[in-house]
Formats: sequence, C-alpha cells, structure tokens
Amino acid sequence: MGDTRAPRIGIVVVAYNAASTLIDTLDRIPQQFRSRIAEVIVCDDASGDGTFELGQQWAARPDSPPTHVIRHTKNVGYGGNQKAAYALAIERKLDIVVLLHGDGQYAPECLPQMVAPFEETDCVAVFGSRMMHKGAAKQGGMPTYKRIGNRILTTFENRMLETELTEFHSGYRAYTTQLLREIPFEANSDGFDFDTQIIAQIVHAGGRIIEVPIPTYYGDEICYVNGMKYAKDVVKDVLEYRLAVRGFGTSDWVPKPDEYAFKEGDGSSHAVILRMLAAQPPSRVLDLGCSGGLLAERMRAAGHYVVGVDSLELPGIGERTDEFHRLDLDDLGPAGTALLDTVGGDFDVVIAGDVIEHLSRPADILREIHDVLRPGGELLLSVPNFGHWYPRARVLTGTFGYDRRGILDDTHLRFFTRATLRRLVRASGFDIVEESATGLPLGQISDAGTSRSPIRKIDQQLVRLRPTLFGYQHVLRLTPHAEQTIHADQLDVSETPLG
Repeated sequence: MGDTRAPRIGIVVVAYNAASTLIDTLDRIPQQFRSRIAEVIVCDDASGDGTFELGQQWAARPDSPPTHVIRHTKNVGYGGNQKAAYALAIERKLDIVVLLHGDGQYAPECLPQMVAPFEETDCVAVFGSRMMHKGAAKQGGMPTYKRIGNRILTTFENRMLETELTEFHSGYRAYTTQLLREIPFEANSDGFDFDTQIIAQIVHAGGRIIEVPIPTYYGDEICYVNGMKYAKDVVKDVLEYRLAVRGFGTSDWVPKPDEYAFKEGDGSSHAVILRMLAAQPPSRVLDLGCSGGLLAERMRAAGHYVVGVDSLELPGIGERTDEFHRLDLDDLGPAGTALLDTVGGDFDVVIAGDVIEHLSRPADILREIHDVLRPGGELLLSVPNFGHWYPRARVLTGTFGYDRRGILDDTHLRFFTRATLRRLVRASGFDIVEESATGLPLGQISDAGTSRSPIRKIDQQLVRLRPTLFGYQHVLRLTPHAEQTIHADQLDVSETPLG
C-alpha cells in the first residue's frame, strides 16, 4: 500500500528588516489552514531591526502553529536565506515547503491554493502568478516599468527554457522536498536570481510546475532588488543554462549527467569506431570506459560479444553488455590491478573511446591493453584534439577554461594533439594502421549537424584540408608492434639462405 499519511507542510518565511510587517503577515495565515501546518520556519537574514525578536514572540503565542525561528549572524542574501531554509526543511522531514515573504507582498490567505495542486496532480512545484489574469497586476498597483520588465523577461526565459509560464518573477513558491533533494539548489546564487536558477533546475529534471493565480499587492514595503542588476543576472542565468546543457562552461548549479551520451552523427568518433569495427567478423570486444553501454549496445547489435569496463555501474549496463566489470582504469599499472586478471585475454578488439584523456597515466593502460589482445588484435582509440581551433582560441585570447564536455571537459587530465598522440601510442608499442579525424559535434548544438547542412559540409572540407586544426577528435586504429629480436645462435644455419 502507498503512503496515505497527510503530507508534512512547512511554511518558510524569509525576512530582512521586516519588523513593521512580520507579525501582520504571520497573523494573516488562515486559521482553518493552521492545523495542516507541521512547522513554520522564520528565517531572519541578519536584520538590523527587531525582526528576530518579533518572530520569537509570535512563535511563543498559544494560537501559533509550531514555529522555529532562526537568525543568520551575517547577511546571506535572498537566495542564501532560501538555501538555509530548504536545507532545514529537508532535515526536519517536511514534505512540502511554501515560501512566504515577511514583508506581506504575497498573500498568506492564498496558502491553501498554493498547496492544493500537490494533492491533485503529480507536480513538484507550485508558483503563484500575478500575470495569469489580464489586468490583475495593474489593478494591484504593480508599477508600469515592473509589469513591462516582467513580461519581457518572462517571454525571453520561456523561449530559452522552452516553458510556458505566465510569470517567472513571483516570489510565491512551493516545492516538494523530494524535488529539493534531487536538484543542486545549494549551488545557486545567493542573490535574487536564485528563483530563476531553480526554475531551470526543475525544467532540467523534467519536473512539472503548476501556476495558480494570486493577487498583486504593492504597499509600503521596502524593495531591496536592483532592477537592472536583477535583469542582467536573469538573462545571464538562462544563457548560461542553455550553454551548459550543450557542454559549454562548468556551472555547478546546472546538473551534470553521470553517463556519457552516445555520439550521434555521421562524423562522430563513435560513428568512426563503428565503421572501423564493421570490417571485423563477429568478434570478442572489450569496451573500456563503457559508461551506460550505449556504444556497446550498437556493437552487440552488429553481432559482437562485448565486455564492458567502467568505474561506475550505471543503470542498464548489464542488459547492454554481455559482461560487465567495475574497475577504475586509473588503478591499473605496475603498482595496481592487472587488466588481464580482471577481464581475461584473447580479445579481438579493444575500444578506448574518449578514455585515455581522463587518466593520469595513459601509457599504463595502453601497455595493459597489449596483454589482453590476441596476436593480430586491434585497438580503436579516440581522443579529443587539443590542437583544434576552439581550445587554441581560448588559450590565445586568455579565456582558457574548462567545459562540461568536449575537448575542454572538466574531467580531462591530459590533452593531446595529433603529434603527441602519435608519440604516445608508438612509445607504448602500437603501430598506426589507420587515422581519421572527426568534425565539430554540430548535432549537439543545432540542426546544423545534419550531414546535408552547408555548415556540416564546410566543416568536413576543413577537416580534410587540415585535420590538426579543424579535427575535433582523432580516431586511430592500432595494432601491437610485432617486431621480434632474433639471436643468431638460435638459428639453424643450414636452413638459412645465403643467396
């Protein structure tokens, strides 16, 4: 049976210098709703007035719901105050948390409406909107410049985040604590743009947001928001999010998947590896750094027996490989585990797709691969090209930095050009049988990645013209160097032709 208990509802009141409004705001919480409240959490952000003391007085009243009052000794900002409050709500095992402002700008009388959608739908967040009913914001006294700015920013944010919210900038919010456990809200801004970032996080997580209409009220409350800075921060946040999900930048507040995606497209490294593998009969294949097994799945579909190795055992990997071994490749080498002891030997092909750049000692794993390949076996190796124009430009302009994926992936420990890659594989005992270079991963950015697009065709021509500058990745087909040393005293001289 499911959980039939009533949800534990918490009301988080964020307050800063709200001594003149706090008690009145709390008193407006509907009497009939108070019995449903598990706890009110009043968060005073280092106010310079009596906000904290008034919160304590209200908490001590017999008619008040259970109330916990905290005070930050240093101002942590609007976003920082929410972070502390939500962490406390999770710690105190609340199920739903409603954000209420201590200045009374958002009507406490609407608390029942803010909670109702959680009982009726599968939503993870409820937002109070002042823009759902035409003309309501104007009638409630919202200044003209704020109404216009609100609509412009909301339109921009909807387009960037592919949402259809009527308002992004209401501070009347409610969340499930299950959602808050799953998103990195702790990494959000301490400023007022915290509310924009958490919307992006909900969208990224695939969570459902419900809007309910709320009245607009503008009175004598003091506004601490710098409108121009806020607008700038909001625009920056949504652009940063769009770039982050496409692999650019290292924004901690944008969740990063554990699994590496299959690289789609005719020119991708995975496509090149599959093409190289197509010349092989059904083979025994070792896929190093197999992640979630998406490449392995395609190799198995082509008739190969695939053994996967990765440091994480991601969901579904057992179904996408014939065998899976959990192993950190950085533990391999003279002082660590032997790859041969873990996976066995006699592999026809070893795949190391975008692997060695993540390792501190890539030469060690290349030597280990020797031991698991059968005589005449092959290693298919792909590595991002640090000589590509993108990292070159970042270095030249002094804007070098890591990205979420791609050539400057923030998990990369080693960088390779074609020349350094060639030296590494030869020093590790491999001969180069075939070289290939891929183009830009345009499919990750837009429809320009299709094989028929003019941009893709131009990029392919540039890669062919100068792969060291325009090649996004280098893909090598290698075979162990088969040279042997022959000692004269081991030869049968009678069988040696003298010419």
